[in-house]
Amino acid sequence: MNPLAFIFQDWAANARNGKGRAVLALFRLAQLLTRAPAPVRVIAIPYFVFHRVIVEWFLGIELRRTTRVGPRLALHHGQSLVVNDRTVIGADCTLRHATTIGHKAADGGCPRIGDRVDIGPNVVILGDIVIGNDVVIGAGSVVVKDVPANAVVAGNPAVILRIRQPADESAPR
Repeated sequence: MNPLAFIFQDWAANARNGKGRAVLALFRLAQLLTRAPAPVRVIAIPYFVFHRVIVEWFLGIELRRTTRVGPRLALHHGQSLVVNDRTVIGADCTLRHATTIGHKAADGGCPRIGDRVDIGPNVVILGDIVIGNDVVIGAGSVVVKDVPANAVVAGNPAVILRIRQPADESAPR
């Protein structure tokens, strides 16, 4: 799907969150320009610099334009957020402040996060791991192993607290 279409979906997912809306609009525009033909990318270099300075340096959110992110990403209290550009994030996910998602070593793999994953504040997710769909990761957790779908995990290192039934809406979102 076109990153430009994602802007409107991200906009809706971040209702009442001006910073999240701004960051994701700038991110999706940078993604769109990254996929443009070479002459357009050359012309877009000033925008890429602007994006990096504003989003990363001033707002403290490292979400590189080459990161694969599904639609309707929600950023809550976006600050001190670091997402490695080789990370893959599915649709309808939520990221909160002081979260790091990346590799364990410079040449290591990065996490692949499924759809509808709710990541609490101050979470660290590292390594070549898979986080299944419909997972809730509690605040302050350190996730270094695969997490199955529908799991609620928390702790350092994160452990599975329970597996929810797919229709279980009682878990926090």
